Amino acid sequence: MRIAIIGGTGSFGRALAERMHALGEDVVIGSRDSSRAKEIAAVIGVEGAANYQAVEGADLVVLAVRSNAALETARALAPNLGTTPLLCVASDLTFTDHGVLPGRQTYSLAEHVDRIVDGPVAAGLQSLAAAHLAQTEPPKEDVLICGDDPRAKEPSLELAGRLVRGRAIDAGPLANARALEGMTAVILNVNRRYKAHAGIRLVGLP
Repeated sequence: MRIAIIGGTGSFGRALAERMHALGEDVVIGSRDSSRAKEIAAVIGVEGAANYQAVEGADLVVLAVRSNAALETARALAPNLGTTPLLCVASDLTFTDHGVLPGRQTYSLAEHVDRIVDGPVAAGLQSLAAAHLAQTEPPKEDVLICGDDPRAKEPSLELAGRLVRGRAIDAGPLANARALEGMTAVILNVNRRYKAHAGIRLVGLP
């Protein structure tokens, strides 16, 4: 599977690219700055390109840019993406003196991306920290993926299952991205309060 990671020069995108490359996947990282993408890619040992070039020929595109750039990036790439499946991993968050809050009260960021692009969209990996991906061993936690179209959900679940020692879990339709994105705020608050690096693990599953 050829995986294009848009935002591959950021902390999460780079950690994901390193992990997938170590697993033998065909990876290309994209950035608005093609020279920056190529510089980081050379260190990792993968391809680097401008965003619009990175998505060409990809089997799955991972939208790993910052949340405040996700919609703009999706609009810019929509003509190049065509019907290519996309996995949105971003969470829109609000940082306050009282803690981290979900940034959206209605539709999720992933649902907005789904309205912009022509291809199928899944959402997930919001509970998986870049620091966990960068560890030598895969983290012992579960990851959740949601989506309406199996063309996006199935490859996203396949990718997610290779990132952790736990399970990649189908969390239902794309509307549940609202909960997954909100879960990022919950985990960040927990980690701040307990000075931890918590992930999630669901119990009671076979």
